Amino acid sequence: MPSAPVGTLYRGREGMWSWVAHRVTGLLLFLFLVVHVLDTALVRVSPEAYDAVIGTYKTPILGLGEAGLVAAVVFHAFNGLRIILVDFLAKGPRYQRVMLWIVVGLFFVTMAGFLPRHLMNVFGGH
Repeated sequence: MPSAPVGTLYRGREGMWSWVAHRVTGLLLFLFLVVHVLDTALVRVSPEAYDAVIGTYKTPILGLGEAGLVAAVVFHAFNGLRIILVDFLAKGPRYQRVMLWIVVGLFFVTMAGFLPRHLMNVFGGH
Protein backbone atom coordinates (compact mmCIF):
# COMPACT_ATOMS: atom_id res chain seq x y z
CA MET A 1 0.00 0.00 0.00
CA PRO A 2 1.52 3.36 -1.03
CA SER A 3 2.08 5.86 1.74
CA ALA A 4 0.49 9.30 1.62
CA PRO A 5 2.75 12.14 0.51
CA VAL A 6 4.14 14.20 3.37
CA GLY A 7 1.75 16.90 4.51
CA THR A 8 -1.42 15.36 3.09
CA LEU A 9 -2.46 13.06 5.93
CA TYR A 10 -4.66 15.05 8.23
CA ARG A 11 -3.79 14.26 11.81
CA GLY A 12 -6.83 15.68 13.62
CA ARG A 13 -5.55 18.58 15.62
CA GLU A 14 -7.46 21.65 16.82
CA GLY A 15 -8.68 22.51 13.34
CA MET A 16 -10.42 19.18 12.94
CA TRP A 17 -12.09 19.38 16.34
CA SER A 18 -13.33 22.90 15.68
CA TRP A 19 -14.69 21.67 12.33
CA VAL A 20 -16.50 18.79 14.05
CA ALA A 21 -17.85 21.02 16.84
CA HIS A 22 -19.06 23.58 14.30
CA ARG A 23 -20.96 20.89 12.35
CA VAL A 24 -22.41 19.31 15.50
CA THR A 25 -23.56 22.65 16.95
CA GLY A 26 -25.00 23.63 13.57
CA LEU A 27 -26.98 20.39 13.40
CA LEU A 28 -28.22 20.80 16.98
CA LEU A 29 -29.31 24.37 16.27
CA PHE A 30 -31.13 23.24 13.14
CA LEU A 31 -32.94 20.51 15.09
CA PHE A 32 -33.89 23.04 17.77
CA LEU A 33 -35.29 25.38 15.14
CA VAL A 34 -37.39 22.57 13.64
CA VAL A 35 -38.82 21.67 17.06
CA HIS A 36 -39.35 25.35 17.86
CA VAL A 37 -41.29 25.99 14.65
CA LEU A 38 -43.39 22.87 15.18
CA ASP A 39 -44.26 23.61 18.80
CA THR A 40 -45.01 27.25 18.00
CA ALA A 41 -47.27 26.16 15.13
CA LEU A 42 -49.13 23.96 17.61
CA VAL A 43 -50.76 27.07 19.10
CA ARG A 44 -52.85 27.44 15.93
CA VAL A 45 -53.95 23.81 16.00
CA SER A 46 -54.72 23.42 19.69
CA PRO A 47 -53.96 26.08 22.29
CA GLU A 48 -54.46 23.49 25.04
CA ALA A 49 -51.89 21.16 23.52
CA TYR A 50 -49.54 24.11 23.08
CA ASP A 51 -49.92 25.01 26.76
CA ALA A 52 -49.22 21.40 27.73
CA VAL A 53 -46.05 21.30 25.61
CA ILE A 54 -44.83 24.64 26.98
CA GLY A 55 -45.51 23.32 30.49
CA THR A 56 -43.12 20.44 29.89
CA TYR A 57 -40.43 22.96 28.95
CA LYS A 58 -40.46 24.40 32.48
CA THR A 59 -38.59 21.49 34.02
CA PRO A 60 -35.02 21.53 35.35
CA ILE A 61 -33.90 19.00 32.72
CA LEU A 62 -35.04 21.25 29.89
CA GLY A 63 -33.55 24.21 31.76
CA LEU A 64 -30.21 22.45 31.43
CA GLY A 65 -31.09 21.86 27.78
CA GLU A 66 -31.55 25.59 27.38
CA ALA A 67 -28.06 26.09 28.79
CA GLY A 68 -26.80 23.60 26.20
CA LEU A 69 -28.66 25.49 23.49
CA VAL A 70 -27.04 28.77 24.54
CA ALA A 71 -23.64 27.04 24.63
CA ALA A 72 -24.20 25.75 21.08
CA VAL A 73 -25.25 29.20 19.85
CA VAL A 74 -22.30 30.93 21.51
CA PHE A 75 -19.70 28.47 20.21
CA HIS A 76 -21.23 28.33 16.73
CA ALA A 77 -21.33 32.14 16.51
CA PHE A 78 -17.77 32.74 17.71
CA ASN A 79 -16.36 29.89 15.64
CA GLY A 80 -18.28 31.12 12.60
CA LEU A 81 -16.60 34.50 12.95
CA ARG A 82 -13.25 32.70 13.23
CA ILE A 83 -13.98 30.79 10.03
CA ILE A 84 -14.81 34.04 8.23
CA LEU A 85 -11.50 35.53 9.40
CA VAL A 86 -9.56 32.43 8.36
CA ASP A 87 -11.20 32.49 4.93
CA PHE A 88 -10.96 36.20 4.19
CA LEU A 89 -7.76 37.39 5.85
CA ALA A 90 -4.51 36.80 4.03
CA LYS A 91 -2.83 35.57 7.21
CA GLY A 92 -5.98 33.87 8.52
CA PRO A 93 -4.81 30.29 7.98
CA ARG A 94 -1.53 31.03 9.73
CA TYR A 95 -3.34 32.24 12.86
CA GLN A 96 -6.30 29.84 12.82
CA ARG A 97 -5.06 27.96 15.88
CA VAL A 98 -4.58 31.15 17.91
CA MET A 99 -8.02 32.33 16.82
CA LEU A 100 -9.50 29.00 17.94
CA TRP A 101 -8.09 29.48 21.43
CA ILE A 102 -9.54 33.01 21.43
CA VAL A 103 -12.91 31.48 20.51
CA VAL A 104 -12.57 29.00 23.38
CA GLY A 105 -11.71 31.82 25.79
CA LEU A 106 -14.63 33.97 24.63
CA PHE A 107 -16.91 30.95 24.91
CA PHE A 108 -15.96 30.34 28.54
CA VAL A 109 -16.19 34.03 29.48
CA THR A 110 -19.63 34.31 27.88
CA MET A 111 -20.91 31.11 29.48
CA ALA A 112 -19.48 32.16 32.87
CA GLY A 113 -21.59 35.30 32.62
CA PHE A 114 -24.73 33.43 31.52
CA LEU A 115 -24.78 30.18 33.47
CA PRO A 116 -24.98 31.40 37.09
CA ARG A 117 -28.04 33.56 36.47
CA HIS A 118 -29.71 30.98 34.24
CA LEU A 119 -29.12 28.10 36.63
CA MET A 120 -30.47 30.18 39.53
CA ASN A 121 -33.66 30.69 37.51
CA VAL A 122 -33.85 27.00 36.54
CA PHE A 123 -33.38 25.67 40.05
CA GLY A 124 -35.46 28.31 41.82
CA GLY A 125 -32.75 30.47 43.32
CA HIS A 126 -34.11 33.75 41.96
